[in-house]
Amino acid sequence: MHIALVLMISWGALVVIAGVLFMYRAWLQGSETDVVALDETFAREAAENEAIAAKVNKIQPAIRVMNWILAAATVIVIVYWIWDFFAQFK
Repeated sequence: MHIALVLMISWGALVVIAGVLFMYRAWLQGSETDVVALDETFAREAAENEAIAAKVNKIQPAIRVMNWILAAATVIVIVYWIWDFFAQFK
């Protein structure tokens, strides 16, 4: 298999994984309410918001790592394509 095909498939898989993580975080954050619980009548809503925030904070490191991996993979793909472009003129 050609190296360009392997690079593009790998990069595409990383983009899909990052997209799924971003959509999951957005879905979690969409369930949050913007109400500030000032008294005990909103205790249930406050507990739900805290649970959602805990889930979001739990996946945040994975999203950060995936961003760095995706950035590195993007740089590798760009460098490969630039190298390949100049190698064609030799």
